[in-house]
Amino acid sequence: MDYLIRQALPRDLEDAGRITVEAFVGDGFTNPTSGYVDLLRDAERRSREAELLVAVEAADERVLGCVTFARGGTEWADIATAGEGEIRMLATAAASRGRGVGEALVRASIARSRELGLAGMAFSTRPEMTAAHRVYERVGFQRTPERDWAPYPGMDLMVYTMAF
Repeated sequence: MDYLIRQALPRDLEDAGRITVEAFVGDGFTNPTSGYVDLLRDAERRSREAELLVAVEAADERVLGCVTFARGGTEWADIATAGEGEIRMLATAAASRGRGVGEALVRASIARSRELGLAGMAFSTRPEMTAAHRVYERVGFQRTPERDWAPYPGMDLMVYTMAF
């Protein structure tokens, strides 16, 4: 692997925000005029209020992707309970796809949950995010339809979980 996963540093935040917006808007998952774009772009806030993990190129530490990790029961956790970790806003730069960056970020989030002594993980995903679903299933997450939810009408979210 020619990249590493670590906590985001201040110098990573602008690129992490840009990559997150590019992934969600560029892949057609988020309307570019949505207020959610501001939240996607604000990697500094995510780093401050939750945890922001980044994948960086080993040679030059260029940001390749990122994921927000939150403990259940905190502001950044939508669906995870107090004993679970949650991932949000998983994004890989278009030029870095196919290198296992997204999977490495998910695995790092699992490791972080275990490190914190949590009982498992739960998170939401959109039904059309099929590439991400393949990653989640490959690393051992299970679909948990009884926890599916909608933050507002028309925004149906699927839930994946893993127990440790």
